[in-house]
Amino acid sequence: MLSSLAGAADKTPLTATQVLEQRCVVCHGCYDAPCQLKLEAHDGVVRGGTLAPVYDGGRLRAAELTRLFDDAQAEQEWRDKGFHPVIDQEKPEQGVMYRMLQLKQDNPLPTEGDLPSHFDFSLYREQTCPKQNEFDSYASKHPQWGMPFGLPGLNPEEHTTLTTWLQRGAPAPELPALTGAEKANWQDWEAFLNAKDNRTQLVARYLYEHLFLAALYLETEENPAWFRLVRSRTAPGEPLDVIATRRPYDDPGTDRFYYRLQRMPTSPLAKTHMPYRFDRARLNWYRDLFLGGDWQLDAPPAYDPNQRANPFKRFEPIPVYARYRFLLEDAQFTIMNFIKGPVCRGQIALNVIDDHFWVMFVNPERLDPVEAGNFLAQEMDNLYLPTPRTGTLLDLFSWRSYAKANSNYHQARANYIENHSSGELRNLDIESIWDGEGHNDNAALTVFRHFDTASVVKGFVGETPKTAWVIGYTLLEKIHYLLVAGFDVYGAASHQLESRLYMDFLRMEGEFNFLLYMPEEKREALWKHWYRDSRKGSKQYFADNSGLNVRTSDIHFETDDPKTELLQKLRERIHGAQAERYDYRQSASADIAKAFSELEKATGIHNSFLPQVSFINVIGDQRDDVYTLVNNAGYSNIAQLFREQERRLPAEDTLTVARGFLGAYPNYFFQVNEKQIPLFAAELKAMKSRSDFAALKARYGVRRNATWFWRVSDKFHRISRAQDSIEFGLFDYNRYSAR
Repeated sequence: MLSSLAGAADKTPLTATQVLEQRCVVCHGCYDAPCQLKLEAHDGVVRGGTLAPVYDGGRLRAAELTRLFDDAQAEQEWRDKGFHPVIDQEKPEQGVMYRMLQLKQDNPLPTEGDLPSHFDFSLYREQTCPKQNEFDSYASKHPQWGMPFGLPGLNPEEHTTLTTWLQRGAPAPELPALTGAEKANWQDWEAFLNAKDNRTQLVARYLYEHLFLAALYLETEENPAWFRLVRSRTAPGEPLDVIATRRPYDDPGTDRFYYRLQRMPTSPLAKTHMPYRFDRARLNWYRDLFLGGDWQLDAPPAYDPNQRANPFKRFEPIPVYARYRFLLEDAQFTIMNFIKGPVCRGQIALNVIDDHFWVMFVNPERLDPVEAGNFLAQEMDNLYLPTPRTGTLLDLFSWRSYAKANSNYHQARANYIENHSSGELRNLDIESIWDGEGHNDNAALTVFRHFDTASVVKGFVGETPKTAWVIGYTLLEKIHYLLVAGFDVYGAASHQLESRLYMDFLRMEGEFNFLLYMPEEKREALWKHWYRDSRKGSKQYFADNSGLNVRTSDIHFETDDPKTELLQKLRERIHGAQAERYDYRQSASADIAKAFSELEKATGIHNSFLPQVSFINVIGDQRDDVYTLVNNAGYSNIAQLFREQERRLPAEDTLTVARGFLGAYPNYFFQVNEKQIPLFAAELKAMKSRSDFAALKARYGVRRNATWFWRVSDKFHRISRAQDSIEFGLFDYNRYSAR
């Protein structure tokens, strides 16, 4: 489908594409679409559905790949992979999609009270994916399970629009024509990426392995055409023949292949949409950054199986400074690949990070001496990442070898700093943290974890968090290759568990880097607080890295709370760290701002009753604003894989209030009159039980079955698109509260 949300008033009739987007794609998109019925693209409508899940934390062997646009091209190929059709070209009224819509019309949801208990919205519920010849039985057993599932049905006009489209054979929407500038940019990019000199070939490979998930746009305009970077057996100017490997760094299986831009006829989804500017200015910057130096490469880059998971060996000829600058220039995008990439959904993958922390970066102009090419060349064997073995039953024993290699690397790092650095470089001051150089707002980021999803935004959002990370080149690269390029969502449970275990080391490295800016006598106490009641591993990490404590902080602290003091200094110093886009004070009245401020400062159990992400619509005579409430859960530590609830500390739960939208999976909508906001905030802070939260929802909430649910949803989408049409993506309602 094409993203074409109307920006007009609620009464504007929707086209078939818009009905699909705003009523269907909001549940049927990405890998976690029910029955793998991905409706964000017409190819997904044609492909249909299957009972086979993508997310399966218990499988012992890797699943068959079923990536739309990659692992099959023709409809029959999908049928051979077990997908059944949801449309019927010969008898449209008999198609599954048509009958699902009609079933909801014939059996609308009750509009009062909670939904019946037979509605199961749990993420790992048993899938019910009836084929055409099974539909009568499905309708008889589950008459209220029509589509949209567990949400109000389409109004008569919308129903007629969509069923008429199905009766016409569900034709694909026509792609808007490209502008002359877009066509020229497209050709220039493919010419650059496929240049025959060895240096450019290596750079092109580096770019592909980092941008393969990006939604590329060639012009900055309101409704850009979206592309992705692929490898193809065919040259520019010829029809694409996509090379679909499990991972971007896998051998393409042919001596000659080409990097191509593939136009993507899809609707952007907030949970996966990662826009990346690919215009002429970017191309010129790449030429200067990567090819402006005098580094040499004697032979074309080869696909060595011993190096495929180690970017430090594979891309050693490219100067470290250039690689780091590339990752830093769009640092939010770099981190977002971990947040929105193949992880997409997964408590196991995401419970490795805190619910709220701030991220900053090493100043590229004052690179830590260990980032120098000579040191990396010496320590490459200790910088390896786990080689994914998605087809094996279990591969966790190598964790110990990685732990040893990680310890060896950090010890070598400490020795190198001691032996090769002047006193000035051994010491850390505030200028060794990147400030964005007065124009780049990627220098300060905030990460939120929402149980099994996450968000990353620019700036320092919310009150001072418990932890913070400082990231340099090696850590940034390791995160990308572990959780983006090397993560296989179709992999066996062992692969996903192993990835989570390795991420423990990367998280601790980022946190430890931040601690080095603290006074030496404060570091261990902070670490112990972050890892209360944790097992030996995380405590041992601090001891193993004690050699790095030779680095002293040259920052002068005036309070007994150096962590908060430093983060607030950085919030003032780093470009964009104030995060005005998310600052509710920019739009709220004095009374509303005061109420929200009190909510953020009120740490306590009352916050634990809130869902992870709530959108609140504040309305009044001259006001129609949207804010996000994010519940940040407290834990004694996050260093353990299982028994998360045993480490919960509800008394440490906090709430972040953000202007606009934060998060792709809203759990609940509230609508509150501006005059009632102080009362709403007071009632929220006074909550002592789930029944209190139920009462709050009854007064201000929008239930799944509320007759006005879609009006609120459409409003939120219009506002979100108006705020930023490039970043805009459709929200997902699979996690919307059932009761």
